[in-house]
Amino acid sequence: MDKVSFTQMKDGTKEDYEFLTAHEIDHTKHTAKRLLKALVELDEGLSGYQITRLGHSLQSATRAWCDGADTDWVVGALLHDIGDIYAPYNHDEYAATILKPFVREQVTWCVATHGDFQMLYYGHHLDGADPNKRDRHAGHAYFEDCAEFCERWDQASFDPGYDTLPLEFFAPMVEEVFARTPYDPDVIRPGAREPLVNPGIAAERG
Repeated sequence: MDKVSFTQMKDGTKEDYEFLTAHEIDHTKHTAKRLLKALVELDEGLSGYQITRLGHSLQSATRAWCDGADTDWVVGALLHDIGDIYAPYNHDEYAATILKPFVREQVTWCVATHGDFQMLYYGHHLDGADPNKRDRHAGHAYFEDCAEFCERWDQASFDPGYDTLPLEFFAPMVEEVFARTPYDPDVIRPGAREPLVNPGIAAERG
């Protein structure tokens, strides 16, 4: 079989859907490679900063790595702006949706809301913007985690002089994360919190 027999889903056969399922499973195995390619394409997006959008993503991930953060945090930092090209008005939610089946809930929530938290740094310069937009999330279990995510890794990562690691360094971590079983409860761990900074691991990483 090269193609399904139906033109309307309701007319599909068992064989059709088994065929499609096999194709879809194979397609998902290449998600990491597509995301790494999309990161490179970020450089076709918004300009005007002292470094490129890819450079910002890599620098954010490098800072996370150097802080001793675990793989979920590092990959979250790397991909947090992956939606800039395709979802400029909700890029944070876009990125979080991609990550959600494969990383800890804590990381997904911080990526999903980092746009609100970032307003703290520039909202007061723009008419009609709310620098305290993050306050709508006050009391949330991950509030302080997102505040730290933005302070340490996001807002600070526009420095052309910073020694940023290349995309090739992070590629195995992306491959690892997206090879996981989707929505594995041992990965998602609702309510669990892991530190963004681990001094012992940071020292080992140099």
